[in-house]
Amino acid sequence: MHAPYLTLLLAIFLGLGALFIGLSIPLIRRRVRPNPWYGFRVRATLASPEAWYPANVYASWLMLGLGVAVMLVAVAAYFVPGMNVGIYTGLVTAFLVVGLVVVITLSFAYLGTLRDRASRGGGDS
Repeated sequence: MHAPYLTLLLAIFLGLGALFIGLSIPLIRRRVRPNPWYGFRVRATLASPEAWYPANVYASWLMLGLGVAVMLVAVAAYFVPGMNVGIYTGLVTAFLVVGLVVVITLSFAYLGTLRDRASRGGGDS
């Protein structure tokens, strides 16, 4: 039997993972126009639809993957025998934070490749 707080935390982490997935899908499907509220919103993407759409598709696939991974880690850690609330919270939160850092870093790196392509005339050569 798990502590009630552990079950509540599982539900929160599952909800957070589902939120990441849900927010990613419209961006992956290119349904969100450049705007100041939602998406990978940096100067370069807001200034150019040619950068906005591919950068948001890339970042959103990463975010969708992070959402799935957070849900899997939350469920797996929940079923570890003897798991306590503090360790569970720290483990899943650390995974989430590191994942967000990776998503952001890779997204900016990809945006840099888009800039490089644009400066070479837009070709994929």
